[in-house]
Amino acid sequence: MKTAVVYYSYDGNCAFVSEQIKAQLKADIIRLETADNKRRSGFVKILWGCVQVFTGKRPALKPYTFDAEAYDTIVLGTPVWAGSPAPAMLTFLSKTRIRGKKIALFICHGGTKGKALEKLRALLQENTIISEIDFAEPARKNPQEQKKRIEDWAKAING
Repeated sequence: MKTAVVYYSYDGNCAFVSEQIKAQLKADIIRLETADNKRRSGFVKILWGCVQVFTGKRPALKPYTFDAEAYDTIVLGTPVWAGSPAPAMLTFLSKTRIRGKKIALFICHGGTKGKALEKLRALLQENTIISEIDFAEPARKNPQEQKKRIEDWAKAING
């Protein structure tokens, strides 16, 4: 069974989780990066992210290589922005045909998870969602404990 981890990470939390999953599942990993790589912080970052979500913006992504047909299982990871998946992940999903796959979803958030998982499931209806999980700032809050949680989750994905 061939597995890919596709993720977007702004502050490093989803990157942290993705690297752990990659190691556990011996998966290929694809990091999505926006063409606009300007770093924002504090209130400006929150405002910028909310504007993207509420206006439905789909930011351009830097080139990446991914062929969904090459994988049996796809793990998708995204931060939560204003209760939704990050716009970069939505760009990826709008441009990538993923059908008939086993999908595992994870989200990372600093506040609440909102409806991010529900919105992802709605975009992936032609697939089988095999597992989902959320993490609250895993790279910053108890990373050793989070690694164990990620390891356990990865084992469940592999069944």
